[in-house]
Amino acid sequence: MNETAEKKEIFESMPVPQALRLMAVPMVISQLIVLIYNMADTFYVGRTNDPYMVAGISMMLPVFNITLSLAGISGVGGGTLISRLLGRGQEQEARRVSVFSIYLAISLAAVFSVGMLLFMDPLLKLVGAGENTIVYARHYIFCVLVIGGIPTVLSNVLSNLIRCVGYSKKASFGIALGGVLNIALDPLFMFVLLPDGYQVLGVGIATCISNCTACVYFLSFLYRSREQHVITLNPREGMPQSESIRSVLEVGIPSSVTVLLFDLDYVVLDRLMVAYGDIPLAAIGIVLKVERFPLNVGIGICQGMVPLVAYNFSSGNHERMDSFIHFARKTGLLVGLVSICVYELFAAWLMRFFISEAQTVQLGTAFIRARILATPMMFLCFSMVHVFNALGDGKRALFLGVMRWVVINIPMLFILNAFFGMYGLVWSQLVSDSIMAAISFCVFDRYRKSQKA
Repeated sequence: MNETAEKKEIFESMPVPQALRLMAVPMVISQLIVLIYNMADTFYVGRTNDPYMVAGISMMLPVFNITLSLAGISGVGGGTLISRLLGRGQEQEARRVSVFSIYLAISLAAVFSVGMLLFMDPLLKLVGAGENTIVYARHYIFCVLVIGGIPTVLSNVLSNLIRCVGYSKKASFGIALGGVLNIALDPLFMFVLLPDGYQVLGVGIATCISNCTACVYFLSFLYRSREQHVITLNPREGMPQSESIRSVLEVGIPSSVTVLLFDLDYVVLDRLMVAYGDIPLAAIGIVLKVERFPLNVGIGICQGMVPLVAYNFSSGNHERMDSFIHFARKTGLLVGLVSICVYELFAAWLMRFFISEAQTVQLGTAFIRARILATPMMFLCFSMVHVFNALGDGKRALFLGVMRWVVINIPMLFILNAFFGMYGLVWSQLVSDSIMAAISFCVFDRYRKSQKA
């Protein structure tokens, strides 16, 4: 069986658990490696025992995630459409969509990098950078988002597109390559090549080099395997149909907005936490990364599910599509429940792994034990958004994103902060996502009934 036939078997006939495992496990691994290298930044900076450096780099997570939102326009919008086009047998149109998606990503990333250079300080103040932390935030942003903006966005887009035609292992390897390289380069730049006080700059340089390397890997893979799939950078393929462009944007823009709203929730949380001092801010910064382990596993499961759902939806095999949705959901909930047990037992150890300062550890331990309880509900919320993206229903995906962040999560932060203070901020995630999970299933149930009518 040739490679093209093997990829088709994954989508059409392979047993559901095996197909999802082949698509999801590589993405879970890459998600965890990406998280580890993000946490490695915090770990290495934490070795300085300087909470201002830790706070400075931690508050950059929402800003960095803007690149993921830009990548989502082309990567999620284009990738899910390509899977649906392949399900309908429209390979030439899928090639044109890939060209459009890649060059759209490059253009958006270039504009973003220039904007970051011109408006860096106002943005940093907006996300809560203060007198003691802004210099460290500047170092990180200049390296990762100004110089490295295009390769950071493009590597994420190419990973999505490659995964959506069945090359999940290749997509995973490219992202993992950047992560492993980043982990190796961090201490070299932080503690060997740069002087004391420039550790965050060292993190930024290491991250920039790593993202550039991942981008080069993906471009090399596309060139070497150009005869085996529909992903191409060749502009001579022409523009896709206007309907395809609209479909990319109808799914991609809601996906991007959802990521931005996720970032806004983090920004609001950071801004409200600032009122309680730099120590709580440093503690919540570490917690927001530590809690991502089970969430990133869930995201990897969803990323593996999306092409399979999209392909079978378009090919008309709705029974197989439903099987992928249900099996992915059960797997994600199991991960969430296991994570609660592990984190409740080892919360203090996890905090001490990143920083030894006693007050930061004490606060972070309490924060982790509260926020981890929300993990199963959070998975149910974002898995429904991934399903609607796979189906090409950007409107419902956007509705769920806006409901979750604008209508429920962010207002809940203010409400619980007003009544319960700092710990109200921490518990808001569980309250908000419990409400949102119920809403998500109601929306999906109504969608399925409308399709059967």
